[in-house]
Amino acid sequence: MHNRYLVLTELFLPTKGGTAVWFDEVYRRLGGKEIHIVTADVPGAHEYDVGHPNNVHRLNLKRVPWLRPESLAMYLKFFGKSLWLALTNRFDAIHAGRALPEGLVAWLVARLTGRPVVIYAHGEELTGWGKGNKYKAMCFALRHADRVIANSDFTRDTLVGMGVKPERIDLIHPGVDIERFRPGLPFQDLRDSLGLGSSAKLILSVGRLSRRKGFDTVIRSLPSLVNSGLDAHYAIIGIGEDEAYLDTLASEVGVAERVHRLGHVPMQDLPRWYNACDVFVLANREIGGDTEGFGIVFLEAAACGKAAIAGQAGGTGSAVLDGQTGLRIDGESVAALATALWGILGDAQQCAAMGQAGLTRVRESLNWQAVAVKTRTCLQG
Repeated sequence: MHNRYLVLTELFLPTKGGTAVWFDEVYRRLGGKEIHIVTADVPGAHEYDVGHPNNVHRLNLKRVPWLRPESLAMYLKFFGKSLWLALTNRFDAIHAGRALPEGLVAWLVARLTGRPVVIYAHGEELTGWGKGNKYKAMCFALRHADRVIANSDFTRDTLVGMGVKPERIDLIHPGVDIERFRPGLPFQDLRDSLGLGSSAKLILSVGRLSRRKGFDTVIRSLPSLVNSGLDAHYAIIGIGEDEAYLDTLASEVGVAERVHRLGHVPMQDLPRWYNACDVFVLANREIGGDTEGFGIVFLEAAACGKAAIAGQAGGTGSAVLDGQTGLRIDGESVAALATALWGILGDAQQCAAMGQAGLTRVRESLNWQAVAVKTRTCLQG
């Protein structure tokens, strides 16, 4: 018995990002053409959809400032297509990738067609919007959903604080592709490309270059590591608004030759960069309500057998188990991060043990197959 779902998500592969990957990986495992996905038309979409097991419908959903007449067009397109599909197919439920804009549309279509509605919540989108109209619309959608899927304990607690009934919330962590991200991949050429000697310790961060991710805290911690006798280097993968800021900062604190900003790397090289590093770090912090809801990059590092250091803000405690698969520290504190880095990089045995614990956890419960099984169980419960 296959479940028939209508899935509304603006974010879907080939769009980059953790959420896009999540929906693609889970729904391709939950069923075939009886699952219909309504999403945004993006470059490369046509080629991508040709071999996709699900039925993918693409709409032109260009972003415009919210709740003005010009964004009405996006809502109407989403609504029109979704309602038509819901009226011409017998769906068991309607799923929304986020509360806004998809959740609001999904709720309306679900009520008009007598179907249950499920909304995913990721954390960062719940906390960064103040308390205006957008926030009120989001609360409405979440409180009226039949089920809400939260990606971390932090997200679940935030939802309860917004008035969502706890018994309607299911906790499902995202997963990682353990075929693609795995230990034992060749990486020496990558270390050589940075001119690293055999004694060098490579710290790696992956993510959008935004202030809350804490790349600057890692850069500020490097001088004390080097002064303590550690040949520490720092590689950053990602693009974003903080590129110039990070380059300037590296020069200011005197570690420009030790900070390697790699921008985008080829997809096939990303797992090799995780293999090439000695420890993975994202010293995230909350800035003006903007926070990390979970952090799939921590799972990618764990799947490659690497210990991770995370900030304490947001939902990273679900991704990094403090003292087991890595460490969580105050992302605002350069001293705390330097101490954690020194502890892990200076103790090969502890570093390997944490990496192994993370690898075991990911292989047992945080691979996409396990996530799909848990999702199916929740949705049928």
